[in-house]
Amino acid sequence: MIDREGGRRVSAGGANEHMAKGLEGRVAIITGGSRGIGRAVAHSLAEDGASVVVSGRHAGRLEATAKELEGLGVPVLVVVADVARREDADRLVGQTKDRFARIDVLVNNAGITRDTLLVRMKDDDWDQVLDVNLRGAFLMTRAVAKVMIRQKSGRIINIASAAGAMGNAGQVNYSAAKAGLIGLTKAAARELSRWGILVNAVAPGLIDTDMAASIPPEAREAVLAQVPLGRIGSGREVAEVVRFLAGDGATYLTGQVIHVNGGLYM
Repeated sequence: MIDREGGRRVSAGGANEHMAKGLEGRVAIITGGSRGIGRAVAHSLAEDGASVVVSGRHAGRLEATAKELEGLGVPVLVVVADVARREDADRLVGQTKDRFARIDVLVNNAGITRDTLLVRMKDDDWDQVLDVNLRGAFLMTRAVAKVMIRQKSGRIINIASAAGAMGNAGQVNYSAAKAGLIGLTKAAARELSRWGILVNAVAPGLIDTDMAASIPPEAREAVLAQVPLGRIGSGREVAEVVRFLAGDGATYLTGQVIHVNGGLYM
C-alpha cells in the first residue's frame, strides 16, 4: 500500500551475483512514470542498474509499475505526487534524497493534453496543460538542482515533443508548453553547467502510447503519412535515448534536443 506520505519502498530482488551495469549506484526520478514513455524509461534505467523512483498522480498504476520493476534487482521507490504543485515536487525530491542520499538523474516526463482548436480552447485547457507540462518541469528542475549542485553532478532530461519544434494544429497549448520546455532546457543547461549538471531534452514524435491512442484515427493517419519511416514509434525507442543521456557516453552533451520521430521533423 502507499503510505500516508505518498511513498512506498519496494525491496530489491534478483540474483545475488550480476555483472556491473552502466547506471549501477545511480538514482533516477521519473515523473509520469506509470505508463507510456515514462514506464518505458523506468524499465530501461532499472535494467541498466539504476535505483528508480517512479512518480505520478495515480497510486494504482504506480503500484503496478513497481511490481513490474521488482524483478529487475534494483531498489524502487513509489511517490504519489502532482508535479504541478510546488509542495508535491519538493516532497518528491525530499523523499528521494531521504531514501537514497543522492539524486543522479531527473526525467521530466509528466504531461497531459487538452486538444482542441485555438478558437474553441478554454482558459482551463491552456492553464492545465501549461501547469503540468511546463510548470511541473520547472518545479522539479529547481528542486532537484539544489541537490545536484551540492553533489556537483547530475543529469536532467526533459521529455519535449516534435510539437514544440514544429507546432501542431489543435495543440496550441501543448505545442507552447513543449516549446517552453525546450527553452527551459537550454537556459538551465547554461546555468547549471558550472556544477557538472547536464540538461538535455528528448523530443518524441508519434509514439505508441495512451496519449497517441486518444488522437482521432483520421488525424493520427494524417500525421503518420508525414513520417518517412512509415510507422509509429515505441516508448522503448525513446527510452533508449534517455538511457544514453543518463549514462557515461553523454558526458559532453548539454543543452541539446534529440528528436526521436522517424523523420517527422528534421
